[in-house]
Amino acid sequence: MSRSLDLYSEARSLFPGGVNSPVRALVKPYPFYVERAEGAYVYTVDGEELIDMVLAYGPLILGHKHPRVLEKVQDQIFKGWLYGAPAEVEVRLAKKILQYVMKGGMVRFVNSGSEATMLALRLARAFTRRKFIVKFDGCYHGAHDYMLVSAGSAAEHYGVPSSDGVPEEVARLTLVANFNDFDGVERLLRAEGERVSAIIVEPVMGNMGVIPPKPGFLKHLRELSDRYGSLLIFDEVITGFRLGLGGAQEHFNVKADIVVLGKIIGGGFPIGAVVARRDIMENVTPQGRVFNAGTFNAHPLSMSGGLATIEVLEEGETYSVAARAAKTIAKALEEASMETGIQVQVNIVESMLQAFFTANPVVDAATARLSNKILYERFHEEMRRRGVFIAPSQFEAIFTGLPHRGPVLDKIVDAIHGSFKALKGAVG
Repeated sequence: MSRSLDLYSEARSLFPGGVNSPVRALVKPYPFYVERAEGAYVYTVDGEELIDMVLAYGPLILGHKHPRVLEKVQDQIFKGWLYGAPAEVEVRLAKKILQYVMKGGMVRFVNSGSEATMLALRLARAFTRRKFIVKFDGCYHGAHDYMLVSAGSAAEHYGVPSSDGVPEEVARLTLVANFNDFDGVERLLRAEGERVSAIIVEPVMGNMGVIPPKPGFLKHLRELSDRYGSLLIFDEVITGFRLGLGGAQEHFNVKADIVVLGKIIGGGFPIGAVVARRDIMENVTPQGRVFNAGTFNAHPLSMSGGLATIEVLEEGETYSVAARAAKTIAKALEEASMETGIQVQVNIVESMLQAFFTANPVVDAATARLSNKILYERFHEEMRRRGVFIAPSQFEAIFTGLPHRGPVLDKIVDAIHGSFKALKGAVG
């Protein structure tokens, strides 16, 4: 019996499903437990050495235990790790973020992306004095009531709860449209626009695999927000500082009113942030009446890890290495598909990519759901057998970062070709 299985057996009596976040339970036949990690690799308690292409679901763009991040965090630990009072490092990180995300704006640091989206929606409602929110089928914006909403029988519809415990009365305040559907979202705004406080969107869907916006779609949302007096919220928990220092706003040349950040800006430590225009953010307590507070807000370790990460990103090498790796991997997937006859669609945006086992383009949540998820799970298993850890769920992203180069990248490419050959043998 493996050490991971021993731990998982014990964990099942301690945690619901044996884990503390559902996606961790998707690794079959049971989750592996990590002993340590460094650079491109995670090392399990069972002695496995795995190239990590999950990167903690996005935050670790520099890889594990990057020396610059380690140094900054160690320095902070020696100074103390929690004060309940402001520290200089939060001012320095905020200035960095505003420099790239929203010059002249303001920031509120919180502790997770979920918490940040929750505050962003509350802020939008307060600023516009409207109740309704528009979101898109398949976009994930955190585990709180207003966003745990699905499209029901059809998009362009009042939302229905996607989790027990979410009151229907709350879900009905969230309207659901189809991502990349220009006409559908316009119809929805035409009907309900005067009651909509905000449109919230992942500029690149990262929680339904990787699904980029069609050309002009984000600009269309900007125009609709302006036309109907609502705010445009970009949920850049994943894309922020991953698509470049300016995130999706810079990459797609579209400005949002509110930007939600997380993951990379904490350097691997818990974090979330709401960035918005000054006239909007001035409504947050203690300056305004939109309440937010938190013992761990602007935690010194998260601030230090995030500041060190952005300083490394400013040097430029990370983005070019990560993008080159993603393109190389996408090419390997396409070549392996041609060699084996296994149909695959590869979606890629900079250092985010995903393979969908389907013959048809994946442009929204509905087309993503039509892909062969069982075949993807087998692909995940075959890659792990060859020493590469990719997202265990079809509906997560594969990430590249600074350590994915040289022999590491060669091993990933070899693993892809070997995995597809094994899949061909398994499916005939």
